[in-house]
Amino acid sequence: MKIPGPDHPITITPNPRRVRVIADGVIIADTTRALTLKEASYPAVHYVPRADANMAALQKTDRVTHCPYKGDASYFNIAVGGKTLDNAIWSYETPFPAMAEIAGHLAFYPDKVRIEEVAAG
Repeated sequence: MKIPGPDHPITITPNPRRVRVIADGVIIADTTRALTLKEASYPAVHYVPRADANMAALQKTDRVTHCPYKGDASYFNIAVGGKTLDNAIWSYETPFPAMAEIAGHLAFYPDKVRIEEVAAG
């Protein structure tokens, strides 16, 4: 386990905007409670609470990856419109303590879904 620091900063902040995730024209997630994780020089990632996602459209897969800063990630397919988007979502079920805020949240690959940010309200 590595701890974020000056050489590899990670910040997690509440996103003030509404975040919608759309797959094949179907809204998979819609929330005003997304967290935005910024890690080193990587693009920002929106983490959406599971309670604000259509979990019925998701299928957990066997894929697991490891991040030395966040822990083990599990993956989900999205099944919509007769199509399956393989491993389009990842989630840290039990992240390392420094990343505890993202537990219970889902992150989406922007090349597999459309992620929209709009003014909340």
